[in-house]
Order: sequence, then structure tokens, then C-alpha cells
Amino acid sequence: MTSPNDDDAITVHLNTLFTLLAEQNNDTYIGESISQLDHSLQATHFAALDASPPSTIIAALLHDIGQFIPLSSARDILVDGASVGRHAHDALGAAYLRAHGWPAAVHELVAAHVAAKRYLATDPSYRKALSTASEASLKAQGGPFTDEEKRTFEQDPLWREKVRLRKYDDRSKVVGMQVVGLEGYRGMAEDVLRGSK
Repeated sequence: MTSPNDDDAITVHLNTLFTLLAEQNNDTYIGESISQLDHSLQATHFAALDASPPSTIIAALLHDIGQFIPLSSARDILVDGASVGRHAHDALGAAYLRAHGWPAAVHELVAAHVAAKRYLATDPSYRKALSTASEASLKAQGGPFTDEEKRTFEQDPLWREKVRLRKYDDRSKVVGMQVVGLEGYRGMAEDVLRGSK
């Protein structure tokens, strides 16, 4: 586990994390016409544009980290033989971030971005607007929340922030969109990891 006071460990972790993210420039975002990196940067862009706190901006950058961190036991969710994402990537990503000392304001949002989709999917207009890939992954992730699941979700003090992150995620599928590059967020990521807001 990374200690916020361990400069070397933080530097190594951030270098590893940013290398993993940069490598996603060549991998398409599941079922969409953009790269995984572009998707992550667009979500980050929308969070920043909305004047979100730094922890939410970085959670937007890292929300899909569970899709591509190296895990020997990870398995993809297949729909009609095509991958629509890594099984439990939200939980995998959150566990990875928590293990490396990221604050709850980051890893809890990462952990909940699938749940927030299920929450929002209780609204027929939201569900109708989902892309084909998002609709397929929603089914594999348990479909829309039941009324009881929705009420439970709304008891979480961060539920509104989790929904905001999900909305940034959903908007982040624009081909050719110009946004700040990955390295433009390194300083903010380091500040958030060290606990300064």
C-alpha cells in the first residue's frame, strides 16, 4: 500500500498508472469508435468543465482503470461473443486504487460508476439514449436497479457525485474531440493522491 508520505512509491505508482493509461490510446473503448484513453480524457474534461472537485476530476480519469490493469484472473463480459468489458471492472479498479492509497473520494466514485449507470437506467429516457455497447453491458451488469436498490443507492452521501461521474462517462464517446492530454492531469493526480484538495 502506498503511503501518502512515501515520495518514491507515489512517483513509481503514478508513472505506472500514467503509462497504463497512455497505452490505452491504441485500444478502442469497448464497442465505441474512440480509444479507451480518449474516453477517459473526455470524461475528465467534462468533470473539469463542470468545476468538479479535483478528486472527482481524477476519478473521471481513472474510472475505467479496472478495464486494463494487469490481472491474471480477470475475465471479460461477453455478449454474442464480443467483449463488452471486464467483469467487475468497477470493483477491480476501486480495489487497485484503494491499495495504492487513493482517497475514498476517488476510489468510491470509481467503485460506483456501474451502479450509477444502473441507477440512471431506471429512467426510460436515459436508457433509450444508451449506445448499443452500453445497453449490452448494462444487461450484463444486472440491468436497471429495482426500487429497493435505488432507495439504498440514494442513502449514500456521495450518490449525487457518483451520478455526476456517470454522466461524464456517458458523454465521453465523441470521435475527434480535442481535450487536455494525459500529462495535463499528472500534477492534480499527485495532489489528490497526497491528500491535498
